[in-house]
Amino acid sequence: MSGLDKMKSRILGEAEQSAQEILAKAQADAEAAVTAAEGRARAEAEKIREKAGRDAGEYAKRAASSSDMRRKQALLAARQDVISAVLEKAYDAVLALEEEEYFGLLEKLLEKYVLPEEGEICFSQKDLERMPEGFAGRIRTIAAEKGGSLTVSREPRGIDGGFLLVYGGIEENCTIKAVFRAKREELSDRINRLLFG
Repeated sequence: MSGLDKMKSRILGEAEQSAQEILAKAQADAEAAVTAAEGRARAEAEKIREKAGRDAGEYAKRAASSSDMRRKQALLAARQDVISAVLEKAYDAVLALEEEEYFGLLEKLLEKYVLPEEGEICFSQKDLERMPEGFAGRIRTIAAEKGGSLTVSREPRGIDGGFLLVYGGIEENCTIKAVFRAKREELSDRINRLLFG
């Protein structure tokens, strides 16, 4: 299992634990909303039955269908909220990784996105300050293995984590936020399967 897979597994494990708490609250809120909606639908059906007589049966069917639709929509919204919360916690967990794990992850990202060209790699102020000794050399080695060269920019960028690759004025966004955004659908599907079967 690669480091990234271990990290993903650990993040998903932590996320699953916090998601259980979030899910329990979301399910309780959704059930309360459904109960309230069903109560309103029954009261509405009684008024119509008194007023409209024989049309009341038809209306009750429509009201029940509408209530079921609202219940389904509430549950779907609750699921989306839980998934978003889990993804946010996973993102925060990646940014809070210990230095060794964090820069190991950046190495893997660099190996994936580096081009066989001459360029520059840019980091946040925080990452520049905590960059391990020898990491700049590791960057040069990885770039050279792909047939290119990279220099570390000492000018910090306004990013949370990860890096930007700049080749001839064109930036390749390899920030943690960009990676999460690119993988959001895949990660959301995984979380949905883990939490909701």
